[in-house]
Amino acid sequence: MLQNILDIWSEYNGEYIGGLITTLQISVISLIASLLLGTVIAIFCISPFRTLVIIGRAYIEFIRNTPLLIQIFFFYFGLPSLGIQLSAFIAGTLGLTVYTAAFISEAIRAGINSIPKGQMEAARASGLTYIQAMRYVVLPQAFKIVIPPLGNQFINLVKNSSLLGVIAGMDLMYHADIISTNTFKTFETYILVAVFYLTITVPLSILVNWLERRLKHA
Repeated sequence: MLQNILDIWSEYNGEYIGGLITTLQISVISLIASLLLGTVIAIFCISPFRTLVIIGRAYIEFIRNTPLLIQIFFFYFGLPSLGIQLSAFIAGTLGLTVYTAAFISEAIRAGINSIPKGQMEAARASGLTYIQAMRYVVLPQAFKIVIPPLGNQFINLVKNSSLLGVIAGMDLMYHADIISTNTFKTFETYILVAVFYLTITVPLSILVNWLERRLKHA
């Protein structure tokens, strides 16, 4: 089996590297975008304005209870019927971002709720607006608390990117499907894919643990 893996790598290493680069690009963009969107949704959910709370909760419940694959299909196959044509790269990135943001927002909301209300009241009493108090006082403390769950969500995001192979996203799984079809060595082909995903998720997990330890003593 090892010889088969080495043969596949020798013949298709360009496809694997190309797919890995695309997977990394999609993962990094989705990671940043989902963190920003998730923060906004979390603020909506704890807002004093009822309309924003309803919008935030509706977004979370709808997205969390809908399969990621359906959301990817919506952006890739559904939007063209409305006259909006997206590339597989953009559609996949949007699907991952929207899906992950719902889970990140719940983690951030829990972090914000763990901050004593007196912090917000003191910030407002000092003359800060609601947004300023959230930005300069509450959110920095909340992010320290939610580093572990955020890290888990980012790792899940990378693993969920494997679903993009179904829309020809030119990612790692897409190339692996083609290689498997050409070589008929399915197990060996996906062993290499697993190794590549581990090269992304293991360092990310180590980074999250390091950040958690640093912030505990900050």
